[in-house]
Amino acid sequence: MKKNKASTSRRSEIQNIYQCYSSGRNTLAASALLRFLHMEQMEAAANQETAEGLIDRYEIEETARENRSMTFEGFYRYMESKDCSVFDQIHTSVYQDMDQPLCHYFISSSHNTYLTGDQLVGKSTLDAYVSALRRGCRCLEIDCWDGPSAEPIVYHGHTLTSKILFKDVITTVGQHAFEVSPYPVILSLENHCTPTQQDVMAQYLTSILGEKLLATSLDLTNQPGQLPSPNKAAVVAESLSNLVVYTKSVKFHSFSHAREHQQYYENTSLGEKKAHKLVKTSAPDFIQHNMVFITRIYPAASRTLSSNYNPQGFWNVGSQMVALNFQSLGLPMDLNNGRFQDNGGCGYVLKPLFLRTNQWGFNPNSYRHNLKPAHLLLKVISGSNLPVPRSGKALDPFVRVEIHSVHSDSCRRHTDTVRHNCNVSLFVETQLCPLQKAHGESQSALFPLCSPLLLTRIQVVHFRL
Repeated sequence: MKKNKASTSRRSEIQNIYQCYSSGRNTLAASALLRFLHMEQMEAAANQETAEGLIDRYEIEETARENRSMTFEGFYRYMESKDCSVFDQIHTSVYQDMDQPLCHYFISSSHNTYLTGDQLVGKSTLDAYVSALRRGCRCLEIDCWDGPSAEPIVYHGHTLTSKILFKDVITTVGQHAFEVSPYPVILSLENHCTPTQQDVMAQYLTSILGEKLLATSLDLTNQPGQLPSPNKAAVVAESLSNLVVYTKSVKFHSFSHAREHQQYYENTSLGEKKAHKLVKTSAPDFIQHNMVFITRIYPAASRTLSSNYNPQGFWNVGSQMVALNFQSLGLPMDLNNGRFQDNGGCGYVLKPLFLRTNQWGFNPNSYRHNLKPAHLLLKVISGSNLPVPRSGKALDPFVRVEIHSVHSDSCRRHTDTVRHNCNVSLFVETQLCPLQKAHGESQSALFPLCSPLLLTRIQVVHFRL
């Protein structure tokens, strides 16, 4: 696909809005801009100061600025800016309470982080760790095996994937761990080394990471029996036995066994198939478990092409570390990117209150929730600057909207297809319809939603027969 030339259609649409609120005048007064913010942008808290601030920010024509008004060019710059993004700009910075125990957060997690391709013959690289960290990942996986010359190596054992040195991985992590986030990095070590090379691993961890490595317990006298918060911990390393502090891995037997025997600083790792079964049969118990303990979910061994499962079902029960193959594009990674774009992209997102306390009795498998529903009204107006296929043929685009949440909320809707148009696609007269229309009738794009866990995925899709 190649990028299409910028069209005038988007500009024309904005000009129509501008003329509507400027009432035919050459400039848009601050009071009219405020009316636009209230009526169109739904910014109920906006006031005269808000409008004048936008004029100061986007208007470059001096006379208009002095008259506290905005020309069309200033309005166009504003409409194309981040201030008009559907994503709340407050959420581009860390805004959540970061003093909760670690188990109260969703944590961006990678599976077999070193791989850039498939699980059998794919290439292992240091750049894969750098890429994951720069995308906000806070839990990295390192598969460790005995290497030549007493140097531990990292690769997918018993496969033809290439090998890299353990010490180089740790050096790379130390260099890039905190480029985009100041919060803890969890090293998930799958240790297959002999005791001799385990000692070498421990030496590298302590000598290379130095003070960045959390090797002793923190003073948590004010919250005994709890995990530290992201603000408390510098780096949590799940390494060798003498370095494990807060993320010691133990085998999962059952939720009742965990209640009786598991310590707060111990976590469990579950394959996706076993975890899916637990979500289906014991979701309330799974939620209770994740209020206290950290659970890591990882892809099935059968996913040799590095495909991913849908992470939403595991987030619905409060699983913190839902590990995905970051090198694979598609729905699962789109959801992961959406989930962790929140809270400044720091890799830690606070779980909703009903996944942190016992008072709600939440069950994601139920169609009745003790939660006040909200309604999302979505209207797709148009799209512009769509890519042109290399064949030169025009696209037949339609827009698909997906709601990913608990079962009672999840659904998909789509617009009609606009034939032979990739420059600008107008959907003004189309409604978002169910993929399977009920009795031939279309439905409006009104989504009744109960769970704040939901993610909305919007795709522009080329229609194919």
